[in-house]
Amino acid sequence: MFNYLQLFVEYLTVELGLSENTRAAYLRDLHLLQKYLGLESENELAAVTRRQLLMYLKQLKSEGKSAATIARKLASIKAFYRFLTSERYISSNPAEVIEAANKGVHLPKVISVQEVELLLDAPDLHTVEGFRDRTMLEVLYATGMRVSELLNIPVANVNLKMKYVIAFGKGSKERIIPLGRTAVEYLEKYLTEIRPRLLKESAKPADNLFVSMWGQPMTRQRFWEIIKAYGKNAGITKNITPHMLRHSFATHLLDNGTDLRVVQELLGHADIATTQIYTHLTNKRLRAVYDKAHPRA
Repeated sequence: MFNYLQLFVEYLTVELGLSENTRAAYLRDLHLLQKYLGLESENELAAVTRRQLLMYLKQLKSEGKSAATIARKLASIKAFYRFLTSERYISSNPAEVIEAANKGVHLPKVISVQEVELLLDAPDLHTVEGFRDRTMLEVLYATGMRVSELLNIPVANVNLKMKYVIAFGKGSKERIIPLGRTAVEYLEKYLTEIRPRLLKESAKPADNLFVSMWGQPMTRQRFWEIIKAYGKNAGITKNITPHMLRHSFATHLLDNGTDLRVVQELLGHADIATTQIYTHLTNKRLRAVYDKAHPRA
C-alpha cells in the first residue's frame, strides 16, 4: 500500500530540492484539507473530487481567509494532485482547472537608504557579537540574499579576492553574487579575527560562514531577533524583518537604474514576473516624488 503523502514529500525533496520549511508547509495545507473533509486516512486524499476541493476553498473564504492565503493553500493542493497524476497514482487531476481568486498586487515593504544606514550603524563594532552582526547585515544588504541562504553559506563559498559569494537558493539552485567593497572589508576582518574567536567556544565548530556565539550554525529565529533589536535601537519605526533588506536591495538597485534582468539574476528568481513586483514599487515612488515636486502635478 502506497503512502501518497510520503511519496509526495520524497518528490519535493529529491526532484524539486525544496527546503524542509517549504515541505512542511505543503504537508500542513494537505492535512488541513484532510481534516476539513473528515478523512480518516491520508491516502483517502487520492479519491477527493473537484467538487470537494471547491467546497473547501469556499469554506476558507467564508472563514475570512485572505486571497493570498487561499492561493497558497491551493498551490499546495495543485502540486499534490499534479504529482499523483504524473506518477499515474490517479487517472485524472481534480484540481487541474481550479483557480484561486485574484490576490492583487501586494507591494513588498522596504526601508529607505537612510534607514538602511541607521540599521547598519546600530551594532557595536567594539564587541565580537556586534562586529559579527554588522558583517551579516552588510552582506545581506550587499547581496539581497534570503536569510536561509545567508545562514547556510559555508566559508568555502566566499571568495574575497574575486569579491563574490556562492549562494544556494530555492531548489538548491546555485548562483554567484558579487560583493561590494564595504562587505568585503567587513568580511576580511570577520574571517581573520572575529570568527576564529567564536569557533573557540565550540568543541565541534560549524562550517557556516556566520555562527552563533558558541560556534554553531545560527538559526533564522535568532537572526530575526537580532535585526528586530537593531531596528528598534536605531529608532526605525517600521517593523523590520530580515526579508525587508532583500526587498530594499532590489528596490534601491532599480531606483538607481539597474536593469530588471540583472536584479532577477541577483535575487535568484526563476521567473522575471516575480521580480517585476519591484517595478510597481519604484513606479509608485516616482509618482510620489513627481506629485510633490512638479508645480502642476
